[in-house]
Amino acid sequence: MKIHFKNWSESVVFNPTAILYPTSEEEIVAIVKLANQKKQKIRVVGSGHSFTPLVETNSILISLDNLKGAIKMDENLLEAEVFAGTKLHELGPMLLEKNMALENMGDIDIQSIAGAFSSSTHGTGLNFGILSNQVLAITLVNGNGDIVRLEKDKNGEEFKAAQVSLGMLGIITRIKLKLLPAYKLNYISKKATFEHTLENFEKYNNENRNFEFYWFPHTETCQLKFVNATQEKPSNEMLYKFNVLVMENYVFKLLSEIARVFSAPKFISKLSAAGVSSVNYTNWSFKVFATKRIVKFQEMEYNVPREHFKTILTEIKELISSKNIKVHFPIECRIAKADDILISPAYGRESAYIAVHMYKGMEYKEYFLEIQKIVEKYNGRPHWGKMHFSKKEYFKLNYPKWELFIEIRKKYDPENIFLNTHLNEFFQ
Repeated sequence: MKIHFKNWSESVVFNPTAILYPTSEEEIVAIVKLANQKKQKIRVVGSGHSFTPLVETNSILISLDNLKGAIKMDENLLEAEVFAGTKLHELGPMLLEKNMALENMGDIDIQSIAGAFSSSTHGTGLNFGILSNQVLAITLVNGNGDIVRLEKDKNGEEFKAAQVSLGMLGIITRIKLKLLPAYKLNYISKKATFEHTLENFEKYNNENRNFEFYWFPHTETCQLKFVNATQEKPSNEMLYKFNVLVMENYVFKLLSEIARVFSAPKFISKLSAAGVSSVNYTNWSFKVFATKRIVKFQEMEYNVPREHFKTILTEIKELISSKNIKVHFPIECRIAKADDILISPAYGRESAYIAVHMYKGMEYKEYFLEIQKIVEKYNGRPHWGKMHFSKKEYFKLNYPKWELFIEIRKKYDPENIFLNTHLNEFFQ
């Protein structure tokens, strides 16, 4: 029987020859060695939430869904080692039981920890980098079938290559994390104008632990999101879930269908902007960071130098207006601090992230290409798990450590068994 796989957004559909679910590192070693003997390729899937063909293969697909859970928790050192298949929504409660928490998260938690960290997933906040900055050690099975442990304080550039590797150095089996004591967050959402938001962008980032905003195309409206640590007791979770689940998902899905069927995205964007409600919600950090995503979409996101952020967003606004682009999904804007991870989009620069979306079933490519032209003028780098149309030569120019990463990749996977057609375009 033919095996059929598709990612979350259904932008990637393929037929692997087999999907394997190993339960131990020893099984993974055996799979890799056999694949080497038979000249087969291997890709690893987490939760299938990447929009690009990162895991696409017509050979072996490995899922780590049966390799998850805690290995060791140390409340005194504020460290934890977990198996790579652990989902982020499983990790939060697991850490809370030991009075610990991740220092930062993105806005979804369905990803596996290995998938999220190795694809450059990020949250927002002036003092926080991409999620991979929280990693202390990575254990993986390389292309020769050897188990290798890379540690932050011992393995230098090879560790930095493994922090964001897209699964090309090997199959990650364990991740060791540096954590914080468990903490609660207060989340406030309110509306503001586009002009006010850009004028106060630096101020809001400086004054809040986490700040992000959404601009609604064809309007002057932004939804601002402020998140700060608090000692307050948790809010009524049912009321908050109603707002997120019903208003931000089911109602927005209905509006999105109207936009698609009746070709009325401008009207729906204005209606959505008018309907943004004020929110004040407190809970444990992992419950505040992540929200449910039921409405399916395609997404492209670029990291840009923070000093150019306002100029870029203004140009995007002018583009959408002048070309009357049919889009109603809001544009998400976040920030991250610089890092030294070899192919992290935030390598060597203080960063802003601009994410554009298109409702599933609506034409997105022309819109995304126009956005890419703007961000590439300012040396934008794509999020590795989101759609992009950049070329290898562009990456070589915009990543100072590009050749070093490729050198390390070849050392760890000399037979290229972890490359697929998509990755081969850039990393061969």
